[in-house]
Amino acid sequence: MVANLSTPPTVVPVGDNPVPIWGMTNAERLRRMAVARKLPFGEAAGGDVLLANLAFAFDPSWLPHLLGLPGTVMTRAGVPVLAHVAADQAERVRAAMLADRPLAAEGLAVIEAEDENGIFNEALRKRERPFAERLTPASVPAIERASYTGAYKGVTDLLTKYLWPEWALWLTRLCARAGISPNQVTAIGSVLCIIATVAFWYGWFWSGLAIGLVFMVLDTVDGKLARCTITSSALGNAWDHGVDLVHPPFWWWAWATGCVAYGRPLDHDTFVAVIAAMLFGYVAQRLIEGAFIAKFGMHIHVWERFDSRFRLVTARRNPNMVILFAGLLIGRPDWGIVAVAVWTMLSLVVHLVRLGQAMAAKARGRRIVSWLA
Repeated sequence: MVANLSTPPTVVPVGDNPVPIWGMTNAERLRRMAVARKLPFGEAAGGDVLLANLAFAFDPSWLPHLLGLPGTVMTRAGVPVLAHVAADQAERVRAAMLADRPLAAEGLAVIEAEDENGIFNEALRKRERPFAERLTPASVPAIERASYTGAYKGVTDLLTKYLWPEWALWLTRLCARAGISPNQVTAIGSVLCIIATVAFWYGWFWSGLAIGLVFMVLDTVDGKLARCTITSSALGNAWDHGVDLVHPPFWWWAWATGCVAYGRPLDHDTFVAVIAAMLFGYVAQRLIEGAFIAKFGMHIHVWERFDSRFRLVTARRNPNMVILFAGLLIGRPDWGIVAVAVWTMLSLVVHLVRLGQAMAAKARGRRIVSWLA
């Protein structure tokens, strides 16, 4: 019998598992997944169900994937882990979960979690392999790492990708176990962001860089903590993205001003040119990124391989901080801020050209899709 989609299915936990993950029980983690998707949770009173085997921990992306696939079961080593089924199918699936045995899947479609092809993520327009693993005390570190890695969506800059994933993972685990919320991490980071701005303004560049480094790591932690503990909120998203969007120009302005106190002042014309280039370039790049999303339904950084690679170094906050650090190493913070301005304008040109190329390709009839798909 085909499941009924007229009403949302109830997410039903099957079994019990005392092993904690990200500072919570597997049942609580499942409940948060259901709440995040606005799905009923608990025992079903009839109708369709999403049965979840608590002997396993799985990536949250499995839930919306099976939500759109009634009459489907996802298995690990043949044992059902998550199943979207109608009421008359539920009992035999539940029995297989509780007995920890493979399911005789007559009448059901089967997705094997081990399948190398993975699933297609519509939001990111890319294929990925979400995890589904047996949850035991010994497997918790590996599952948490897989959960954390899965929270890195799309492409990012070189520091976030290569330098501090391990630092951020350790801090994310610490916060989860200590009961520190993502918004509390964002609050701490916001204070550090302001302190770093003041330090740059007064030419205390090394102190500002150290404080800014902690802030940048926490800027990764809050988002990963929210995704791993499934505690994302509209307020948290707005706060985090608001801080990310607003503060970079203030940092660059403060750094240029601080060069005076440091003893390497910019002359008036250079100062004006630097600030104008960075402000214009920053805003224009954001507008281009927005235009690309509006036109093609995806980020410009995931279009072709070049765009993903360029995202590693494009003139965003973290790559710019590497440039400033290099200038400070040779005692020339003024050269550093001038280099940031130049790199900002060059990055703007690259983004403008890529937007034009995508529009021209579409006009020729080419379908614009992500190379990650």
